[in-house]
Amino acid sequence: MNFWGIINLKVLLDVLFAVGFGILLFSRVKEQRTLWLLRGYLFLVSSAWFIQRYAYLPLTSKLIDAVVLACSLSLAILWQGELRRLMELLGTGRLAVLLGNPPKEFRATSTTISQLVDTAGKLSQNRRGALIVVDIGSDLRPEDFLYAGTNIEAQLSTDLLINLFATDTPLHDGAVLVKGNKIISAGVILPLSRQGISRYGTRHLAALGITERFDRCICIVVSEETGTLSLANQGKLERPITSSRLQELLLNLIGNQNSMGTSKSSLNKTSLSQKINTSDSIIDVDETGSNKSGSFTNIKD
Repeated sequence: MNFWGIINLKVLLDVLFAVGFGILLFSRVKEQRTLWLLRGYLFLVSSAWFIQRYAYLPLTSKLIDAVVLACSLSLAILWQGELRRLMELLGTGRLAVLLGNPPKEFRATSTTISQLVDTAGKLSQNRRGALIVVDIGSDLRPEDFLYAGTNIEAQLSTDLLINLFATDTPLHDGAVLVKGNKIISAGVILPLSRQGISRYGTRHLAALGITERFDRCICIVVSEETGTLSLANQGKLERPITSSRLQELLLNLIGNQNSMGTSKSSLNKTSLSQKINTSDSIIDVDETGSNKSGSFTNIKD
């Protein structure tokens, strides 16, 4: 009796751990197609386990095992980037990132959003290329980059960001890493994405590359050729955008992330109102100068 009680307890714990792991996976998946693939894979795995444990069907078990193995190899190829990131986080012990609990020290304020939008607007007006990585909980470390850049550890300010992207400085070609209300480093070299190689230039590929690997960071891109503003998030690039659209996206991504009490209307009525009006007029242009075309597929910046 005690033996069967122990066996049942093990089965119960096995099921509970499997369900908990499945819930964690589903909570981390955002894309609908990926969610369907994961559901189908977990259904095959659970079917194989049930048949092997409770039904004596050796041929069926072998067939399902072969299908599960083939699906595992296919998913390993499709999700190689996500699996690499998972192993990196496990190897560095950053379990808080996996569980979706961003550390408090990375939280930004409404002032951070105001300064980022102001900086992007001024850089866009001057057509000065820029790449700003904003860490909102991924706990980015030097080993996450191809080159960690130069340590800055300075208070975030619009003037400092603009100076870091001055064309006559050695750090202007790299990215600037921002955490909370601080500039951590400059001249950072980011990993490039493999998607859209023929459509985008190095800056946009770098923005896609870092946001593909870390879903709790965003990247602001300013094109040097056209002054176009872009925002990369979770391996997707929204472009072209105006300063007001950038403000809205940052409020949604950073503001909701940090549960800030500042509303959008109060922020719009402050220092951003005049700056947005001056920068919006130059951003909705394509390569030929026509307004609101939304076609920027050939930009190599």
